[in-house]
Amino acid sequence: MPGVRVAHGHPLPHRLDLRHLRVAGRRAADGETEPARVDVVYYLRWRDRIKIGTSGNPRGRLAALPYEELLAFERGDRRLEQRRHAQFAGQRIPGSEWFRVNDELLAHVAELRVDEPWDQYHRWVSRAVALRG
Repeated sequence: MPGVRVAHGHPLPHRLDLRHLRVAGRRAADGETEPARVDVVYYLRWRDRIKIGTSGNPRGRLAALPYEELLAFERGDRRLEQRRHAQFAGQRIPGSEWFRVNDELLAHVAELRVDEPWDQYHRWVSRAVALRG
């Protein structure tokens, strides 16, 4: 469900509230369900910039960031994120994980985006849970 957050005086449209979803997982010692961890590299657009970051908890991480659109997820961890930062280094905004929108980066995002990013992420989590048994 879309929502609006305001941080640093800027309206942040287009948030997806996933708090109502439950992810199947293994039982922790205290009886609580522990969801499977799936590390992803995420691509967020805000104005004329794209952030390339990584998280094992993208829902929590994205809730803390300013963005207008979640462009894509790519399965991977910090090493893949660092490779993407190097790949698009020519468009990187100094001292940040934000990059200027450019054709090469948009083409990469288009290749990653098979369907809606959250649907793809939930499939990866489901597979991780199934493999864990």
